[in-house]
Amino acid sequence: MSDIEREVHAVAERAGDAAAELAPLSRAVKDAALVAIADALVKRAGEITAANAEDVERARRDGTSPAMVDRLTLTPERIEAIADAVREIVELPDPVGESVRGGVLPNGLDLRQIRVPLGVIGIIYEGRPNVTVDAAALCLKSGNAALLRGSSSAYASNTAIVGVLRDALAGTGVPQDAVQMVPGRTRESSTALMRARGLVDVLIPRGGRSLIQAVVRDSTVPVIETGEGLCHVYVDADADLAKAVAIATNAKAQRCSVCNSAETLLVHEAVADAFLPRVLDALGGAGVTVHGDRRVLEAAAAHGAGADVVEATEEDWATEYLSMDLAVRVVPTIDEAIAHIRRYSTRHTEAIVTDSLKASRYFVSRVDSAAVMVNASTRFTDGGEFGFGAEIGISTQKLHARGPMGLTEMTSTKYVVTGDGHLR
Repeated sequence: MSDIEREVHAVAERAGDAAAELAPLSRAVKDAALVAIADALVKRAGEITAANAEDVERARRDGTSPAMVDRLTLTPERIEAIADAVREIVELPDPVGESVRGGVLPNGLDLRQIRVPLGVIGIIYEGRPNVTVDAAALCLKSGNAALLRGSSSAYASNTAIVGVLRDALAGTGVPQDAVQMVPGRTRESSTALMRARGLVDVLIPRGGRSLIQAVVRDSTVPVIETGEGLCHVYVDADADLAKAVAIATNAKAQRCSVCNSAETLLVHEAVADAFLPRVLDALGGAGVTVHGDRRVLEAAAAHGAGADVVEATEEDWATEYLSMDLAVRVVPTIDEAIAHIRRYSTRHTEAIVTDSLKASRYFVSRVDSAAVMVNASTRFTDGGEFGFGAEIGISTQKLHARGPMGLTEMTSTKYVVTGDGHLR
């Protein structure tokens, strides 16, 4: 075993001990700890921004894109917003101890299935230091210990933030080791975390496709896949075209760099002639570049529609752009739209725009994604928008959790069976 493996295993063992102490704590104790964390973040914002400045300067020297530098940057105002998000978590119901089902069996045994923490949760994420706080707070509220492995690009920021969080926990009744940063800045430390089966209960990767797939491929610890979103909007033959234009534009352009933004627009050929000029104008006005099939190219040429339109390639249908780009295809039937989605979707969110109840039910029953929208933007797939409060990510898998992962999804269950000398 290498030195870094020993270090990672050591923090995981401490996290396991902390998780055992944390699991039975009351909501009041956990909420008080979260309030202490929020207050400490604001009070020590200067320390955090000073550390963050090191990461930002290094990122700029390395030629990191302005968009990524912006995601990395922390300001006093952003730290205040992060603290406010922690305070919002305080207001959420505590799922731990909730009775899922149960009752008295015919033999007199009292059977209850209750929610319990998962235990030790490892989070591997890319250069957004706000995730350090979000993940730690969600884990703490749901009774889990957090092992945080951010990217090397945010190392100084994350180190400072975790220091503030751990100091804030002192004297609250919540063990400080409930929040720990995984040691090391190299790939070796991430691999050691992925291989810490038996010490870590679950891993949650947050980031782009390459990060998620690397964790899924290399981990021996169970993984909850989150985040990758190749989302589709399908405009049906019976769509209200004004609604369809608004939904398609919002789904793509309202915020293009997130996993619930639309990447492909599918249009039924029955409405293509009427719809394409309108939607291309709207997309062009929003600054979107369209990657279109032959019908889309012809419509753009014939009507002088406003969007920049380039010819789509096979690769475009499989691309999660996370940019102001949108693949657009005309399909002959709703079944062809569904077939396209089944082939290329990452099973995150798909939307249908239609005034036909029959078409909407047909689409919903045949599209197998975590969320299916009817006459609504894909951008609504979000814990806050769903009314769950904060989320750790959006699961695109089927086991344990699917869709926005709030506090409830960060728990498992156990059965408590109470008898009176019962024998089988």
